[in-house]
Amino acid sequence: MSAKPYALRIPKGLLELAELKSRADRTDKATALRQLLYAGAEGYVLELLSAGKLTLGRAAELLEMSVYEVQQRAHDRGIELGATAEQYRKAREITKRLVRASD
Repeated sequence: MSAKPYALRIPKGLLELAELKSRADRTDKATALRQLLYAGAEGYVLELLSAGKLTLGRAAELLEMSVYEVQQRAHDRGIELGATAEQYRKAREITKRLVRASD
């Protein structure tokens, strides 16, 4: 993962959360803050992906993980990617009708 320093004002409540997380995970506060930031970013990327505003490949790039890992994270959060079962069912019905009509 590549990292770049960035000046940022962090709300007091978020700093307190980072402190709690750092104690619980026995890590430093900066690491806890990065983990919290990444968790929020992951949620946002999955939201964009679900809405069709990001491709699966781009989501994987942004999160620096494999396409499979992104699919698994989406599945774990109950997010359906691609066509739903209902959409597949409708597509099959339409295809059958078109094939019958062309015979």
